[in-house]
Order: sequence, then C-alpha cells, then structure tokens
Amino acid sequence: MNRFKISKFKNTTPKIAKKDEWINNVRAGSFAGQGNHIKASSKLVAFNTEQAGGSILGLSSVKPAADGQWTVTNIPCHSDLVTDLDFSPFDECLLATCSADKTVKLWRLCNPDLDQPTDPELILHPGQGRLELVLFHPTSSGLLAVGSSKGVLIWDTNRQEAPLAVLEEHADQLQSLSWKQDGSLLASTCKDKMLRVFDPRAQLKPVQSATCLQNNKDSRTLWAKDDLLFTTGFDRMRSGEVKLWDSRKLSSSLSSVTIGTTSGTLIPLFDGDTGLLVLAAMGYTATDCFEVSTSEPFLTQVSHCLTDSSTRGVATVPKLALDLLSCEVMRVLQLTDNCIIPISYQVPRKSSAHDFHADLYPDTAGVTPAMTAEEWWAGGNKQVQRVSLHPDKQLKAKATAANQKPAKKDLISGDTKEGTRGCSTSSSPLSSPSTSAAASCSPSSTSGLSSGFLPSPSPSQGAKAIQNFLGPSSKFRHIQGAVAHRDMHITNIRDLNLTTPGECDGFCVNRQRAAVPLGISGGQVAIFERDQPGRLPDSSLPTVQNSVNVVDLCWDPFDVDRLAVAGDDAKIRVWKIPTGGLKETLTEPELILQGHTEKIYSIKFHPLASGLLVSSSYDLTLRLWNMEDGEQVKLLTGHQDQVFCMAWSLDGKLLATVCKDGKIRIYDPRKSTAPVQEAPGPEGHRGARVVWVCQGKYLLVSGFNSCSERVLYLYSAVSLSSGVVASVSLDVSPSTLIPFYDPDTSVVLLTGKGDTRVVIYEVLPEEPYFLECCSFNSPGPHKGLAFLQKSECNVREVEIAAALMLTKTSLEPVVFKVPRVKKEFFQDDVYPDTSVCWEPALTASAWLGNIDAKHRKISLRPADMAPVSEAPKEAPVRKYMPSSFYLEEKTDEQKKEELLVAMVAKLGNMDDPLPQESFEGVDEDEWAKYLAQVIVMGVQVVGRAFVRALRQEFAESQAAARARGSSAGQHSAAATSISGMSLTEAQQILNAFSLNAEEIQKNYEHLFKVNSTAVGGSFYLQSKVFRAKERLDEELNIEAQQKGESQQSTET
Repeated sequence: MNRFKISKFKNTTPKIAKKDEWINNVRAGSFAGQGNHIKASSKLVAFNTEQAGGSILGLSSVKPAADGQWTVTNIPCHSDLVTDLDFSPFDECLLATCSADKTVKLWRLCNPDLDQPTDPELILHPGQGRLELVLFHPTSSGLLAVGSSKGVLIWDTNRQEAPLAVLEEHADQLQSLSWKQDGSLLASTCKDKMLRVFDPRAQLKPVQSATCLQNNKDSRTLWAKDDLLFTTGFDRMRSGEVKLWDSRKLSSSLSSVTIGTTSGTLIPLFDGDTGLLVLAAMGYTATDCFEVSTSEPFLTQVSHCLTDSSTRGVATVPKLALDLLSCEVMRVLQLTDNCIIPISYQVPRKSSAHDFHADLYPDTAGVTPAMTAEEWWAGGNKQVQRVSLHPDKQLKAKATAANQKPAKKDLISGDTKEGTRGCSTSSSPLSSPSTSAAASCSPSSTSGLSSGFLPSPSPSQGAKAIQNFLGPSSKFRHIQGAVAHRDMHITNIRDLNLTTPGECDGFCVNRQRAAVPLGISGGQVAIFERDQPGRLPDSSLPTVQNSVNVVDLCWDPFDVDRLAVAGDDAKIRVWKIPTGGLKETLTEPELILQGHTEKIYSIKFHPLASGLLVSSSYDLTLRLWNMEDGEQVKLLTGHQDQVFCMAWSLDGKLLATVCKDGKIRIYDPRKSTAPVQEAPGPEGHRGARVVWVCQGKYLLVSGFNSCSERVLYLYSAVSLSSGVVASVSLDVSPSTLIPFYDPDTSVVLLTGKGDTRVVIYEVLPEEPYFLECCSFNSPGPHKGLAFLQKSECNVREVEIAAALMLTKTSLEPVVFKVPRVKKEFFQDDVYPDTSVCWEPALTASAWLGNIDAKHRKISLRPADMAPVSEAPKEAPVRKYMPSSFYLEEKTDEQKKEELLVAMVAKLGNMDDPLPQESFEGVDEDEWAKYLAQVIVMGVQVVGRAFVRALRQEFAESQAAARARGSSAGQHSAAATSISGMSLTEAQQILNAFSLNAEEIQKNYEHLFKVNSTAVGGSFYLQSKVFRAKERLDEELNIEAQQKGESQQSTET
C-alpha cells in the first residue's frame, strides 16, 4: 500500500455477531497440537472438542437452519487426539484429519442434522509416528501435505500405497506448513528457528532456508501475495511478532510488527483478494487486522478487536459464503470454550445493503480443481479458474449447476432408498462436484436436415472449418509409449554410475549393444548385447576398463563395434568391441585421442562422415578429430564458459553449441574457427541442450528461464540474432531435458535424468510451431533414455521411435506407437523414405576437403504390405433414416419391405467397418470433409431436426384425426380426438381393415416385435404400432356397445 494512496480497506470494521447468532453447545478446550483447531468450508464448520481425549470432532454449519438455530453434532474420528484438520478447497464436504494415532483419514460429511458417516472414505498410514499437520493442495485435487513430528510427506490420495515424496527431515519439532497459492512451493517452520521453502517436485531438500525466528516457541508460517510469506512467533523478549519475508531472499525480513507480550501462539489468517491479515493469539481475547502491501509500508494496522472469551482456535469462511451486499470482505470464526463467535469484517459504504460493490470483490478462486495430483506431480502448473462474486453471476452459476447436478448425484450416491436419513457417499474420496459446464458448439441450422448430412464442402473449406472448430492438432497427438514385456529386459544391473555429468546422456545404445558406465573404480563400462535379454549373473561381468572416470561416451554410428569414451583425464579412448560381445575385460583401447588440456565435457560423432569426432572441454575449446589417423584437425574457439551441448546439423555442414555464458553459437568448422553466428540463449544457467529441427531451418533448445522453469526455445538457424521464434514453458524440475528429434515425423521427445515423464511435441516450421502430443509416463524414475535408429521400429505396429530406458537395476525397451485402425496397411503418411544413417555418406578426409554428400534414402515398407494411401476408400454409412421417412404415408407393402430391409441391415452391421476406418490413410482435406459431416449430422439430426419432426407429425396426426372424426359417429369421433389417430390410420398401420380382434392382436404382436430396437427398429415405430392397437381396441368396444344398445331397442 502506497503511503500517499488511500486504501479502500483502511476503515474495515470488525463486527462481533450478536449472542443469538453464536454457535453454542460447543465443548472445546486446550489442545496439544500444531493445528488451528477449527476449519470451515462454505457449508460446514469442523472443530476440536475435549470429548474422549480429543478424538471426537464437532460439526456444525456456516449458516443457521430455517428456525435460526445451529445444529451441533459429534463425529468419532480417531482413537487418539485429532491434531489437525482441513477442508478440501474443491469439495465443501470433504474433510481430512490427522491424529496422534498415526493415521490420516478422509471423511465425506453432510449436514449436521443428518446422520454422519461412521467410517472414513480413506485411511492413510504414513508410518511416521504421531502426525501433526494435514493440508490440502490449493490447485490440485486429492493432493495432501502431511506433517509428522519432524518430516513432511506429499501424498496423492489416489495412490494410497506410498507418498509421492518424503521431504528432508527437519532438525526439530515441525510447527507449521503452508502451500503457496499457485501450489508450486511449500513452506515450513520448525522449533530449530528455521524457515524452509521446499519445491517437492524439484528436490527433497529445501530450495531456500534461513534462521528467521528468534525464539523456539510455537510459530506459524503463511504465504501472502506472490513470493511473500509471513511468519509469526516470539522475539527474544517473548513478545509476539509477525514478520514479512521475500521467499527468494530470506536473509532479512521486509517488515516486522510486535503484537505485545503474549504467551499464546499467534495464528495468522490471510485473504489474498483484499490483502487483509488477521492475527489471533491462543488463550487471548484480542484479534488484530492488518493490511498487507507489496511496497512500503508493508504492514498497516486496520483494526483491533476484543471479544468476551479466550481464543481456542480461529478460521476464515470461504469468500463464496460471505454476505456481499453488506460489504463483508472477511469473516473469522473464533472457537472458544463454549461457543463459536463469528466476527464479520465489513467496509462501511452508503447503501451497502442494496448494492454490490465490485471494487471490494475481485474475482476469486473457484471450486473446480485446475488439475489432478498426478498432473501436478508430472510438472503441471495450471491455476484454479477465478470466478466472479457478483450475485447475478452467482445465481446463473447456481442455476447451471442445478441443471447438471441430479445426474452427478445419481452417479455419486448410487442406489439410495427414498426417505433414508443420511448422506450419500462417493465412490472416490477425490470426487468433487463441478459447477462448470463445457461450452458446446453446434453448427447453425442449414438446409438438408432431412438427409442427415450437409452439402459436401470443398476440401480446402473443410480443412479450414475443422481447423477453426478444433484448432490445430498433430496427427501424432495420440502417440502411445509402452514398455516391452519383462522377458525383453536386461535386469540385475549392479553398481550403476549415478554421477555422470549433466552433459552426458547417461548411457548410449546402437542396434546391437548398450554401453552403461558403472560406479566401480577404474571407469568401467558394461557392454550389454540387446539380443541377450534376461537376468544378469550376480558375479562380476567383463567390462571395458577405461582407467579413469567416464564423463561421456557414444557409439560410432557407422561401426556397431566401435565405442568412444571420454575420461576426466582430458583423453578420448576408442574401443573395439569383439563380435559377439565381451568375453573378457578390455584394458587396451584401439586408439587414444589426446590434445585437450582439461577435462572433457562431451563428444559427438559426425552424422555423415566416417571417423570424424568433435569434443568439448573445460579448456573452452572444441576439437575435431580424424580417427583415421588419430590426429586433431580443427580447433574451434569463442566460448567464455562451460559448453552444455553440441549438435551437428542434419547435412553435417554446421555445428551448434549452447554455453553457460548464455550464448548460442553456430560454427562452420571447415571455413572458420570462430562462430559464424552468435546470439543470446536461455536465461537460466543450469544446463541446456540443442538439436537441429525442421530440415535444419531451426534450432530447438531445451533449457531454463529465470524462474527455473524448463522451457523449449525455437531459434531460426538462418538468423540467430532475431531472437526466440517460439517457446513453451513445461514445468519446474532440476534436470535438463534431453531431446531426441525424429526428422521423418518432426516429432521431438524430451525427458530428463530422474524424470518419470517423456514430453512429446510435433515441431512445425510455421505457427503455432509446437503441437503437443500425449506424454509417456514410466512406472518409476529413469536414469535416461537412449533412442535407436529408425530401422529398429516395427512398422507393422506403427512404431515411430524405439528406445532403451535405463533404470537403477535394468535396461527396458520402450516403443512409441501411433494408434491406427488399418494396421494391415503400411502407413506411408507416417513413414516417408528414411535416411540410411547407419551407413557413411563420405569419409572424414573427403568432408575435410569440402566435399558434401547426403545419406541415401530407403522405404521401410515390407514387401507384403500395401500402402494405406492405396487402400480402398469406403464412404460413411448412414445409420439414421431422414425424419421425412417417418412422416410419409406408405402402403402396407412398402412398410413390410422397409421393415425387412431394416432387419437385414441391422444384422449386416456386425461386419461393417468402424467409422474411423474411413478416415485412416486419406488426406487431410478428405478427412476434414467427412468429420464435418459427422459432427453436423450428430448435432442436427439427433438434436433439433428429429424433435421438430416428431412434433410436426404429432400435430398433423391430431389435425387429421379431428377432420376424420367429424364424419364418424359420435363415439368414434370422441375416441379419435382422445387418441389423436383416426380409425383409417390405425387400420393402415396394423394392416387390419376388418375389425377382427384376433387379427388385430396377431398383427400387433408381429409388428411390435419386428420394430424392436434390438433388431433395427425404434421406440418411435413401436409407439405408432401401440397407438394403432389402442385405437382399434377402442373402436371394437364402441361397436360392441352399439350392438348391445340395438339389441335392447329391438327387444323393446
């Protein structure tokens, strides 16, 4: 708050509710726990009680019942003291509790006047002893932070067997936990006077920590706006104090306020929308309110409130439950020994009881989670959608929710007998009602409704319409990753080297072997034959004895037996692996390349020329080696710091590097030893990788931004100085993303060491540049992925990439497939002719002599597979007859013929192709045309046209009945008017022109059966048959009545 700017909250006034508005019949007391002892959702209030040693919770409602009274009920929750509790921000009835009995329980509660559940929906056993704290995540559903005496666990309630993360243990008693509003960071305070900030997805140790407290008495921490957070505790004189910190710099506080001499724990409550901070001390009657600003003065006192009773706990009521027309901006619930006292903080305004003051109520966080716990753990950073508090908009939202809610309740509650007094239970503890409905788009009404299809647009128009309707998408968007069967794994790998430098991929593979560094003295490298999977023996294996620690290694792309290994002694050793694999330990290399003066960073073979290798080193140089004679042929300079990565262009002419000095450089080694282009690269300096994409037109760089987020950057290879062309922010993680680019499909797959997720994008040379595809999640953290050449992909299963995944003890094959229906055809739209990258295009001497060449290309199509582009195209089969078909008058013969055709067609549909088969293998314009027709057919025929047709048919039938009834007898006309069907119509439908009851019943049973939905009919046709039978039965009754009357008159 600027000192020269008047705040609209400076006159915020606390108003203590009248005694008849207090929640009474509460039996609270003093509790030995680190929680706030009371929590509220927008509907319910839960609090600690002294009953049964604190193992029973009290429950009431935020608003009173119709009679103005509150109902208070008790819930036996645990076998020992309930130490903390928290309501889900996305489900007003979902409560989490933790206890001294070492368990966490999730309860689905209902109104206090109903019977509460006796069993929890979920029980977690962290195994950490007495539990002190439990806290829901602010943006993700089903994610909990659980605090024990010294430890913190991050738990996904959908995965009950084990926590997602166990953070580094605290040195003393844990006192408080707080999530940042965006859900990225978790702060804690401890009895050791330390304030710690954790990024659980990045590392288990705190990313920031400092001694921020002066006293080891009870403390609390709470996130404020942006990167600011509060701590409350005691100074050296044991006076209560609140401090404001910048989480990025914990060396000193931004502001500090002394509350006064107190021995009770200061509990902070903060409202991020208004910036109001409320402080209440346990055991005291005072409550202070401050306004928080991001600039001087940071903390400004607004009010001081005194109540009649001592505080046992405090909580705030969610924004959606406030009295907005009274300008109530915050409501605090004070738990005392015998009651709960509401304290309303209101901003004085004229006509406050009638108007909504939008300046006091910015959009607030809604109740729909932004993502699941799994998505958050995978790196998601989505935020909860904000909603308006305006009463008119709230009423619309509630009306929308009311229209959708019955179906949701039916799904959740299951079979519940009417009159049962209790609350429904959900099949999942994470299920939270959503009030937002997905917006539906339907094409405008056009002609041709009766046909069920729109007039076919031109191919170009169809493609544009689909792109505008669905947005750009990749044909690889449904790519699927799969780990091969365990029989194909190489297991029982021991002594794996887990400390390879960040510039190293961790291991390397070719089509025959995998080379894996081991953490054994002497820089040993294990060689595994890919065609010999299985469990390795417990005894030692023959290895490559490199003599010094391995910093990087790679296979010669043109010789499956040649392995280059860089050591930390500035030497590169080239090894020749015997045919058939290692039978004994290799100790003598085939060749040693020596010239660097300091340790090597990384090495890379040339993609086209045989025997040409480039290396980078701590001496800040790049050196090219001709392995034909073992000599250094080029020395490239220009780097000012560590070289993170090198990458050859696809044509082998240029070499790109990304450096810790924040620069990207492109070299033409045959023309100059200095870079030919140089431009700023990623902002972060934690590591980066570079790869050439889009036929060498662009450079894709994976690195970090200034916020430590992992980001993909796209640069123009022609003009680096023009800056970033496009970028995509991914997640926050300490490991650098290692890219693999497939030039045939332009798909890039990225993952980091220690990750469980492989991120996949299709890269385009034009906007939008990045098309996201489905990611692959491995069963556990992997140490790296190494990809194989394209010829190792099984084209019959539509595999576009194959790799080996290194885990702590195994090597596991992983394939990435594109789902297709017609897999009996070769998918030539996925497999263009590929380069024979396993054969050299020229020698090192030829390349150094300024000769250029290209790999020859071959088709991957097997001889017995036809391309899908030549597969016969099948037109879509119409499944619905036009509405006009049901409205036309038809003869009996036409009806019988149509019924017979419908039954035969229904039986024949068993062998019909699936609709998506018509869309496989066709070009995009044709696919777009068919998809547009299917979308419009589904929306128009099933949605509007069919309903209008039924209404029109019903109206016409009644009109005809009235017209024909005028010429019949009085009774027949009355029957016609009631049923809406004339006698003639009924006779035509049942093919019964003589009023014979036996014939009518026989025809009715036959036609009702053949028009069943099970044999291709419809409920509509069955209803017509039923109405016709009903009309003829009525006519038979009329005739019988008239006959009886005539007989009586004759006798008379």
